[in-house]
Amino acid sequence: MTRTLKVADREKTAERLLNSSADKFYDPEVDIDWNAPLVEGLRYTPEHRCSLYGTALWDRMSEEQRIDLSRHEVASVASVGLWFEILLMQMLLKEVYRSDPTTKHAQYALTEVADECRHSTMFARMVERIGCPPYGPRRYTYHLAKLLPVIGYGPALYGSILVAEEILDKLQRETMADETVQPLVRMVNRIHVLEEARHVRFAREEVVRGMQTLTKKELPFQRWLLATTSMFVTRSIINPEVYAAVGLDKDEAHKAALSNPHWHETIQWAGKGIMKFLDDNGLVGNPGMRAWRRSFLIG
Repeated sequence: MTRTLKVADREKTAERLLNSSADKFYDPEVDIDWNAPLVEGLRYTPEHRCSLYGTALWDRMSEEQRIDLSRHEVASVASVGLWFEILLMQMLLKEVYRSDPTTKHAQYALTEVADECRHSTMFARMVERIGCPPYGPRRYTYHLAKLLPVIGYGPALYGSILVAEEILDKLQRETMADETVQPLVRMVNRIHVLEEARHVRFAREEVVRGMQTLTKKELPFQRWLLATTSMFVTRSIINPEVYAAVGLDKDEAHKAALSNPHWHETIQWAGKGIMKFLDDNGLVGNPGMRAWRRSFLIG
């Protein structure tokens, strides 16, 4: 069931989020001890969330190799998160550019941009600290994504933001509570989860509000754009180069991950909440169903 939101509700929500942002925010430069030593023997992500977990290839890997894969995979997730944060900032600034800057809505959008700047720096520092390259998405995805801030608008724009944020949020919530994971990674995740909750509230309301004014002619494009963007997001989370970094055959390992039921289950588990929300609001359907299935968000 969708709900109706009035223009006045938008300002009330934005004001509450502005107050919350002023009351509680983190500065990763101060709140994280970047010089603390990494703990030998601890993983960088829960074992069962590694993309190769449960495969025959995983069974052949040594314990040291598995831990190293978790290190490179968390670097991939963080650098892909950074990539999407930068796209998100471009999309938010596009919205502010055509808005009244004296509204609380526009001011909160700018506040969120400030949050995302800190998060992007935090992700970059974590990748550097754990000694991994900034993998990011594959090159063709990186260049193709430049179109999103140009063609993205309405519910699909905010829906795309939510897919990336809520999948990452679900993975991070589990990781930050797992004492088998490096303290540095857990702290980075904790900061991101606490601040991202405000962003999710903001974007969810924008999706609901946008659907109220969307025309029937626009709906197919919105569905297609959201599903296609979501597919690129989930397919980019783990860059295949991470497998070569730990001594595996990149093509063999990438193929094993893409066909791994455990990895599919992880993506579906992480995306369950946002997929229900998008479906309830009419954004899951043709012509986007093929892309949704390829994203692993729908079985």
